[in-house]
Parts: sequence; C-alpha cells; structure tokens
Amino acid sequence: MCGQSSRPDGVLPPPRVAVLDNGLQVRIIESHTAPLVSVWCWYGVGSKDEGPGLTGASHWVEHMNFKGTAGIPADEFKQFIDRFGGFWNGYTWIDQTTYVATATKDALDQMLFLEAERMDRCLYDAAATESERTVIVSELQGGENDPDHLLDIEVTATAFKAHPYRHPTIGWVGDLHAMSRDDLHGYYRRYYTPTNATLVIVGDVDADDALRQAERRFGGIRAGAIPTRRRTVEPAQTGERRLEIEREGTTGYLKVAYHAPAATDPDFAPMLVLDAALTGAKGLNLWASFGGPTPQRRARLYRSLVDAGHAAAVDGSFVATADPYLFMVSATAAGGTPLAELRDLTLAALDTVCAGGIPPDEVARARRQLQARIVLENNSITNIGHQVGFFETVAGPGVLVQLPARIAAVTSEDVARVAARYLATSNRTVGWFQPI
Repeated sequence: MCGQSSRPDGVLPPPRVAVLDNGLQVRIIESHTAPLVSVWCWYGVGSKDEGPGLTGASHWVEHMNFKGTAGIPADEFKQFIDRFGGFWNGYTWIDQTTYVATATKDALDQMLFLEAERMDRCLYDAAATESERTVIVSELQGGENDPDHLLDIEVTATAFKAHPYRHPTIGWVGDLHAMSRDDLHGYYRRYYTPTNATLVIVGDVDADDALRQAERRFGGIRAGAIPTRRRTVEPAQTGERRLEIEREGTTGYLKVAYHAPAATDPDFAPMLVLDAALTGAKGLNLWASFGGPTPQRRARLYRSLVDAGHAAAVDGSFVATADPYLFMVSATAAGGTPLAELRDLTLAALDTVCAGGIPPDEVARARRQLQARIVLENNSITNIGHQVGFFETVAGPGVLVQLPARIAAVTSEDVARVAARYLATSNRTVGWFQPI
C-alpha cells in the first residue's frame, strides 16, 4: 500500500478495508509521495432518494452541513481546514453526497473530527435554513437562465417517466419553497448515519494508525437504521420523445438522450468506449474529468459536426450510476446553421452508428484514449479518494478495480452490439433550445 498511487494500467492499489462496529465503511490507501492526506466522507443519498415534496433535499442538506455543528461554530467552519493550507468542498448528485478535505498530514485528526461532527451534530439553525433557501432558489433560477443547463434538465425529465432520476439535483422550485427546517433535519437524520456512509483516507499515513484515529472519532456515533429505499424501475421507452424550448437567446442547443446501462451492467464498459469513439474520452472521474478539454479531434461526431462547420461544439455524457441513467449527446449550433439541420445531421450520424457500429480502428483509438484518461485522472490523492468512494457508493466493492480490464477487453463487436441496443430511435429523447 506504499509508494505508487496507481499502476500504469490505471488500476488503483487495494485499500485497507475495515468496518467499524456501528457499520461505517472505512477505506485507507497509503501514498507517501508527499506529506499530504485527503479525507472523503460519502453518503448513499442523492436526488433519487427524494420523494414527492422533497426534491432538492439532498442538495440543501449538503449546504446546511457547512453551517456549523455542536462542536464547530458556524463562523469557524470555513476556516477549519484553511488554517492547514488545505482545501475543502462537497457535492451532491443523483446517487450520492460527499465531502472532501485535503491538507497536510498533520491535519488528519482535525479532518476526521470535522467529518464526525458533520455526520452526527449539525445544527440546522432556523435562520440559517431560511437564508440558505434564498441562496438555493437563486441558484436554481440562475441555472434556468442558462439555455444549455435548462435544456439538460428538461430533456432528462422527459426521458424518465417514473424513476426519480427525472428530478434535477437542485430540486423543483415549488418543493424548495415548501420544505421546512424540520423536513431537512429529518432527512439529515435519516441518511447521515454510519450504516449509510463510507470514509476514505488517502495519503501519507500509516493505515493502522489512520484506522485507529477513525475509530476514535467515529466509533461513538450511533449506527442508525439502514435507510429504507423504494426503487422504481423505469419502464422501457416505447417511442422517440421530442421537446422544443423557445426563449430569448442568441444560440441554438441540441441534446439527444438515450437510456443507458448502470455501472454494474456488463454493457457499461462497451458504452464507455462507444461514448469515447463518438465524442471523446472523458474518463471515469465525475470530480475531475469534466473540468478539462476532451481529446476529441478524431471523435466521430466532432469530425462530422464541428469539422464540417455545422456545430460550434459537441460533447457526450455517460457516467457511472447505481441504476440505468442516460447517455447524452450535446451540440451547439454554429452561426448560420439552422437548428433543425443540426438536429437532423446529428440523428443521422447516430442512426448510422446504431445500424453499423464503429470500425475497429476507431474503437481501438477510443479505448486507448479512455485508458490514458483513467491513468491521468488518478494523478493525486484527492482524485484517488474520489474514485474509491464514488464507486463504492454507486456500484459496490470491486467494480472500480475491474473496470480497466473490462475496458481493455472491449471489442468492435461489443461496441456494435451496445450501439444497436441503446441508440435505437425508440430509446431516445431529443430536445432543442430555439432562440427567439
């Protein structure tokens, strides 16, 4: 567990695995390349767990859990890690909520203390709750003013009829106005328990000592009940769905979404390669992969849409999820290109791949680029901590370790098979933003 952070093929070293008596999962990886440590605390709760009237609760709870605890006053919370020269953050998505702090190794105990406090002793002050309601509603309205973001929300909500993946992580505005402080605090108590959490420690630590420190900080927290989850299975789509948004704007946007496999599905790795071949390799790291440029100059849709002058930009999105989610292609119309023309050209290109797959040389290039991205995105203890916790929370143990080999084994026949299955006309939702 010492020294190198990952192998040349992108496989991460096996973590030290432990389960505390209260059910908290602990994963520790030693990496002695720098005197730093990264702590991630993951919770198996996201927007898919929100019932009617509670959409946006997971995200709002995440915000509230930066507002002070019984042991850390609100005005000291933001400086708690800063004094060690580190950084902290958190995010919520459809399957998970997580918090991260990375700092010098002498801050480990304080980082563990912070996360133990966050898990069990957040305050939910009534005034702070109301203040944050205003912040989140403003954030939602700001997102709706971004045509590309608005289109993404509406296409997703149209693609799903039953599964709660249809709700945006930020929630619907009516629910945000209606939720009370007690609703949020009850949600926090239901899901922020050791039995629903995974603690990941990566860095310049001794695994045995780090485990002892984790036990000291978290061991006294009551286990809590394992959350009861009602799982809705999205019915198979029976025909193409289309929507158009007309609003003031200057640029046209197009999105094409297909229902796609979950991270544990055998089709997940071939779909990753298909996405890389179509729109460029994004890797596997939701935290890091979408912040930088994608190698897509030779990707199929870039060549047919951007190089040909029909689109100013094209992108794809396919990530690991607990339940089947979406593969989405996005395109921005080039100046002078009618949106209907961009839509028809994009659908024709996708239909061609559905019918005939991808040539072996393009599959091989996509596979190599994807494998390289996986290696590059494990370039820090923070990113490694993310990957370990993300995949443990979304897919369970073992999936992350197996993925590099699964990707390496993908053939052009595999890609053709998943293209025929998932890129079918009846499985897609097409949406466009028409500026007026």
